[in-house]
Amino acid sequence: MDAAAIALNRFGLGARPDDGIPDDPHRWLRRQFETFEPRPQALAGIPDRNTLVSQLADYLQQAKMDRQAKAAAPPAAETPAAMAAAPASMQDQTAGQPQSARQLLRKGIREDYVKMNGARLDAALSTPAPFIERLVHFWSNHFAVSADKVQVLGLAGSLEFEAIRPHVLGRFSDMLLAVEQHPAMLLYLDQVQSVGPDSRAATLAAARGKKRGLNENLGREIMELHTVGVHGGYDQADVTEFARALTGWTVAGLARGPAARKIGASAAPGDFAFAEALHEPGTRTIMGRAYAQDGEAQGRAVLADLAASPATANHLATKLARHFAGDDPPPAMIARLQKAYLTSGGMLPAVYDAIIASPEAWAAAPTKFKTPWEWTVSSLRAVSAKDMPAQQAAGALSELGQPTWRPGSPAGWDDIAASWAGPDALVRRVEFAQRIGNQSGAAIDSRALAEKVLPGSLGDATRTAVSRAESPQQGLALLLVSSEFLRR
Repeated sequence: MDAAAIALNRFGLGARPDDGIPDDPHRWLRRQFETFEPRPQALAGIPDRNTLVSQLADYLQQAKMDRQAKAAAPPAAETPAAMAAAPASMQDQTAGQPQSARQLLRKGIREDYVKMNGARLDAALSTPAPFIERLVHFWSNHFAVSADKVQVLGLAGSLEFEAIRPHVLGRFSDMLLAVEQHPAMLLYLDQVQSVGPDSRAATLAAARGKKRGLNENLGREIMELHTVGVHGGYDQADVTEFARALTGWTVAGLARGPAARKIGASAAPGDFAFAEALHEPGTRTIMGRAYAQDGEAQGRAVLADLAASPATANHLATKLARHFAGDDPPPAMIARLQKAYLTSGGMLPAVYDAIIASPEAWAAAPTKFKTPWEWTVSSLRAVSAKDMPAQQAAGALSELGQPTWRPGSPAGWDDIAASWAGPDALVRRVEFAQRIGNQSGAAIDSRALAEKVLPGSLGDATRTAVSRAESPQQGLALLLVSSEFLRR
C-alpha cells in the first residue's frame, strides 16, 4: 500500500472513485478536523433521547399492565371460549410477551432502531471526513451498549449520535461524562436500579419489608473498559465504593405515577437526573483518594480523575494503536499516543495528530483485516452508493456477523483479525459481494475502479482476475473480495 491508499483505506472508510487521490495524505487527514459534521444531514429526522425514552416508558408501563391483567385473570380465562372473549391485550401471548406491549415494541422502538441503522450507514457513505467518522465508530465500540437488551434497543444509536459525535474532536473527559449520563448506558448497565444501602430510599423500603440494593455494573465497566483498564490498579473495594458514589444517577421520564414526581420531575424524559433519595451518603475512598463531595458531584469528581489517569491514557493509546497499526500494537506508538493524551489534558485531536504522525500507522503492508462493518461501508463507497434502505442495512450487517450496536457484551466487538477472518464469514462476504455486483456491476468498469479505490496497492493477481472476469458483475464481486480490499 502506498501512502494515499493507506490514508483512504486504513485511516478512512474506503475510497470513493469520484473523490480523487489525496496528493498529501497527512494534510488530507488533518484537514478533516475542520470538515467533520457532528450532525450531518443523514441524521436529520432521527428521534432524540426524549422521544425514545417516552416510547420506552409507554412500553414498560403497558408491559406491566399486561402482566398484571394476565395474573389477575381467573382460571376460566385459559379455556378456548374464554380466551376468545378476552381483551386483545390478553390474547396471543407469544413467547410470554403480551400482544399490546409487543405491538408498541415492534411499531415504535424496533422501527427507530432500524431507522438509526440506515442513518448511520448513510452518514458513513456521504461523510466529507471519513477519518473522523471512523473514530466515531471506534469510540462507539469503546463505549459499547447492546441493543439486544430491549430497554436499549431504541437508544443505542442515540448514544453514538448524541454523546460521541459531538465530543469526538473534544476532550475525552467530556465524552466520558456524556456517555455515562446517557440513558442508553444507564439502562444497559442497570444503573437505574442501583440504590445506596444507607440512602433514604433504602431506609423507607426496609421499613416496608423490602430490600433495595447496590448495582455495581456501571462502576465496574467504567473502570475495566472505559477508563483505566483491567490492569489499571483498582480492586473490588474500589468498584464498590465507586458504585456507591454513582448512586442516584438515573434517567428522567421512565417512571409513571408517584415515582415520576420524585425522580427528574423537572427534567424532560430521557434527560439525566440525579435522585438524591437514592444516593449513598458519606465520603468515598477510591484508588487511594477520598471524595467528600455531595450528591452528583461525587461521581463526577471520580470520573474526572479516572479520565486524567496515566492508566487511562495507556489503555486508550493501546486500543487506538491496535486499531491503526495492527493486532499487536507497537509499544513505541502506544507511548507516543499516551504522551500526547497526558500533555494535552486528554484532548483527542492531539492524540489523533500523534496517530497520523506515527510511522507505524503508515506501514506499507496491510495491518488490519476489515470488520464486517468496515468492509460493507468500503464496498458501498467503492460503488458510489449514497444510501441503502434502512431495513436492508440492518439485515446486511446481521447477515455478515456484526449487527449494529449489538456486540453482546459491554466489551464491544473484537478488533483483531481472528474474530472476522473465518471461512464462514468469508463465504458470507462473497455472497454479499455478488449481490452488490449484480446490482451495480453492469454500469461499472471494475478494472478502472480497482485502480481508483486501491491506488498503488493493487496486486497483479487481482488485476488479472478482475480483467478476465466473465462479466462486469463478476469483476466487481472479485474486486470486493480480493485480498487487497479485505484488508487495510
